[in-house]
Amino acid sequence: MKKINNGIIILFLLMAISGQAYAQFGALKDKLLKAGAAQGAKALGVDKFLKQPAAITTSFEDVNRDGSKMPDFMASEKVQPLYLLPKAPTGGFVLCAGLYEMTNKSYCLKAGTYAPSKGDGYMYAPVLGSKEQIVISILKSAEKHPEVEQHDIQALLWTIIARTKFADYSGTIKLTAIKLLTPTQLTQLEGGALGVLPFDVMQKAKDQLPQGIQAVFEAENNIRQLVSSGNYTYAELESYAIVAGMAAPRNDVPSGIWTLHPDGYYIRYIPSGYSVTKVQVYVPKELVANGNKIIYDAAGDIACPANTGAQRLAQTNEPLNPDYKLKLTTICSPK
Repeated sequence: MKKINNGIIILFLLMAISGQAYAQFGALKDKLLKAGAAQGAKALGVDKFLKQPAAITTSFEDVNRDGSKMPDFMASEKVQPLYLLPKAPTGGFVLCAGLYEMTNKSYCLKAGTYAPSKGDGYMYAPVLGSKEQIVISILKSAEKHPEVEQHDIQALLWTIIARTKFADYSGTIKLTAIKLLTPTQLTQLEGGALGVLPFDVMQKAKDQLPQGIQAVFEAENNIRQLVSSGNYTYAELESYAIVAGMAAPRNDVPSGIWTLHPDGYYIRYIPSGYSVTKVQVYVPKELVANGNKIIYDAAGDIACPANTGAQRLAQTNEPLNPDYKLKLTTICSPK
């Protein structure tokens, strides 16, 4: 009986030792696998791709909420057409005291996100990122080329946001780029651009990204692949850029909230999808007193969503369906 008990004790000891060894081996195996994956990712160039700066980086963190007003601000004020204000030589409109609005063309600047929906709060932020000057140039150049379709400009912007190499451009997108950008700007599209990532590199890259960014990264790669193929439609590009469904709105940033613009006027955005935005601007009398000249130039503005899953919307100075038979009802004579 004693021998049997001793045998059982020895058996348990052996099992414990082997279990401990297995656990140690398992931990070592996990470390080796992780190290191997990291080396493999490095060899495939994933690290390089992940370190590339985004074309446009504007986020809600760039919004200055100081001085913002709730949607009922200026609710009793009579609104007038913004596009009837005097044009500024450099683009945009010279502001006069009062409340103005314009429904204008707008553009999505973030692929792999939800389109604007009812209840989304949007606030002013500047266009920021490695391709900010390229994007602004396209929006300003488009004003001088009304023959270029809005869809073609949007497709070009998605291509730039996706960091597509200009050498991979094809079809209408390439023609649009050549029409709206200078030769020097076209060469700048190569800087920070990415090629089409193979499936295994794409998966390794996604694994190293936060959950909220993975969809954007994958959408951008799909856009690069589609454009470089030379065989694409706008609907196909849109299917990658626009996520079906809607992002849940933030309760602390209601739809129609006003932002105090750095230039001193108030502005708010009410999108209808990503391609159309109603913009309202309120200009206090004291802002333009004594001949102070303030210009509203939307080409450098982004209507930035409080919800990170929704789309940033680039604004333009191009009104949709303007009625130039209308007249301003207040005296407006900026100097």
